[in-house]
Amino acid sequence: MTDTIASSPTAPIAPKRTVTNTAHGETWTDDWAWIRDREDPATIGHLTAENGYADEALAHLRPLRDRIVQEIKARTKETDLSVPVRQGEWEYLRQTEEGKSYSALLRRRVGVVPTVNQVVLDSNVEAEGHEFFDLGETAVDNAQQRLAYTVDTAGNEHFALHIRDIASGTDLPDVIENVAEGLAWSFEGDVVFYARREEGTDRQHQIWRHELGTDPSVDALVFEETDPQFYATVEPTKSKRFIAIGSGSTDTSELRLLASDDPTGVPTLVEARRNGVRYDVEHDIVRDRLIIHTDADAPNWRVMAAPMTDWSSAAWTELVPARADTLVEGVELFRDFLVLQERGNAETNIRVIRLSDGTERVLAKLDTVSTIGVGANPEFDSPTLRFVYTSPRTPTMIFDEDLASGDRTLRKQQEVPSGFDPDEYVTTRLWATAGDGTKVPMSIVHHVDTPLDGTAPAVLYGYGSYGHSEDPSFGVNYLSLLDRGFVWIDAHIRGGSDMGRQWYYDGRLDKKMNTFTDFIACAEHAIAQGYTNADRLVSYGGSAGGLLVGATANLRPDLFAGVVASVPFVDALNTMLDPTLPLTTFEYTEWGNPTTDPTAFAYIRSYAPYENVRDAAYPAFFVRAGLNDPRVGYWEPAKWVQKLREHTTSARPIILRTEMGAGHQGPSGRYNAWETAAETYAAMVDMVEAVCHVNELHPSRTSPAATAGNTVTDDGGLDL
Repeated sequence: MTDTIASSPTAPIAPKRTVTNTAHGETWTDDWAWIRDREDPATIGHLTAENGYADEALAHLRPLRDRIVQEIKARTKETDLSVPVRQGEWEYLRQTEEGKSYSALLRRRVGVVPTVNQVVLDSNVEAEGHEFFDLGETAVDNAQQRLAYTVDTAGNEHFALHIRDIASGTDLPDVIENVAEGLAWSFEGDVVFYARREEGTDRQHQIWRHELGTDPSVDALVFEETDPQFYATVEPTKSKRFIAIGSGSTDTSELRLLASDDPTGVPTLVEARRNGVRYDVEHDIVRDRLIIHTDADAPNWRVMAAPMTDWSSAAWTELVPARADTLVEGVELFRDFLVLQERGNAETNIRVIRLSDGTERVLAKLDTVSTIGVGANPEFDSPTLRFVYTSPRTPTMIFDEDLASGDRTLRKQQEVPSGFDPDEYVTTRLWATAGDGTKVPMSIVHHVDTPLDGTAPAVLYGYGSYGHSEDPSFGVNYLSLLDRGFVWIDAHIRGGSDMGRQWYYDGRLDKKMNTFTDFIACAEHAIAQGYTNADRLVSYGGSAGGLLVGATANLRPDLFAGVVASVPFVDALNTMLDPTLPLTTFEYTEWGNPTTDPTAFAYIRSYAPYENVRDAAYPAFFVRAGLNDPRVGYWEPAKWVQKLREHTTSARPIILRTEMGAGHQGPSGRYNAWETAAETYAAMVDMVEAVCHVNELHPSRTSPAATAGNTVTDDGGLDL
């Protein structure tokens, strides 16, 4: 393969300061451990030099990047309103405006004509003066008078909690710094509950109570989780009658409930934690019981009920039994109906059950390669279900369905202003065969004109950790690749829950290697079926997906022309050996504990991308990091890139870009996000340009097609 970035300048070389590590009688060295010290001037100097190199090495892609930005912009309705979400006598919605990076939260009274939208919170105003801005969570009190909201202005996920008087639009003096995820109001709205992180490790471990009008220094500690493998959560039940305070690890949980009208009371334990058992609850206020969603004796989860007089598992009765072929991912409770979010055979479904007689139905879908999901449904008494449907060739649709009759109303469909014709794209489900005979699903989308003779470039995307499933969906961004002849492939590999909970168990701890070999099997199958070839295949993953693409590049560098890794978790061994780092102790149940377990140590060492870089003809790499990332330290990709450059025997470029003012999610604001996506896609094009010539759009794909439907924006972000 001819390297299209071969003329790029010389990459920066970080000096070696070798550190020797020892564990379980084994010794290994780390030449670039010093990069972890961001107080060392050499660290920032090196990252700055890397960014300068990235600028120069990618300078020839600036015209392509700019074209892709304009393509994304042309496909996006910049001024838009979301579908309103009702809460009491108000309905809330989000508004975006052309030229503004962030959305504004609005509300209007139900049934009032003419409609008047009141601005509750405009993130564009709040973001002024900040390089980075993230509106974390929002929660309106029961009286609809105050908004609690959290803001992160560094990208490190340390939020400040503010309270806004909605009528006046002014904030109360109550400002609480360094809060984490989770908000809940007392029933009367005079107390707000929030979470804090442990200093040093960043583990979310405490739940606090703040009374409005008091100094935050006198806030009361309500709950503390002392086990370093667990984290603490707080949220209201849908009935608003309880505050749910949880403790959880990746495979174990327990809950305490606090009556929301008694905020200074003592939370009551529902069921004590049992190793390997998780559960969550909702309050059925009509039937005076708890609805319990649990994996107790049911790996694919089931639904139970318990009387309000006895919440212990001994009093649980079964409402919905577990099924071997279907994972019950979530439960949405209404006055007369129970709605289940399900997953089976790499497909999502929604099941509606009438509580009075147990009759049920499954919502119809349009396509196998698609995603249907429960949307925002905060009202317990609502007669309708809000759900979302999308596929790689179906712009996102938001529906309201009458729970009793099944009558369905389309509230919005995403508009593509520049034009989009779904008939110009093809979706396919393929099944690769892993080395142990397991069938691994793949979701594929490509333009109808793309040849399937092995000459097309392709992106193979995967994640495969924490039970997270990759659901096929529509996105205006990747159309820039499809319209240049790319095939986009989602690999539903083990480590996710795409095929049920066992699919997750078969891709974690001492079975983690299945995740990587599944991904390789998907790549080989795509090639065998004529969708692409090794000299034009790019692997793509972020965070734990970065570990995936890093490990598979070590195992099969010959299988990929390029690798794109965003905030990649590639220094897995050294990170998991350091319990002072954020998330390490919490993730022992995902990866194993190499500190105390020599078997786990040896296994992680066998696949950790940084440890297993070897002399080989590696593909081209484009790697992103965030200096303020609390989840994956910026030093992991920085060290990895140095080691790759030292060992690769090919001339293909290895490029690192570090966002110096952002964290795990990258730069904030939608225009910055477009720039980031466009640069990433331009790099992908460049990795295969020498053999595919896909820099420009195909002539038949430049004329806008007729647009149908209305505009849609994601209503799932209204955490009210």
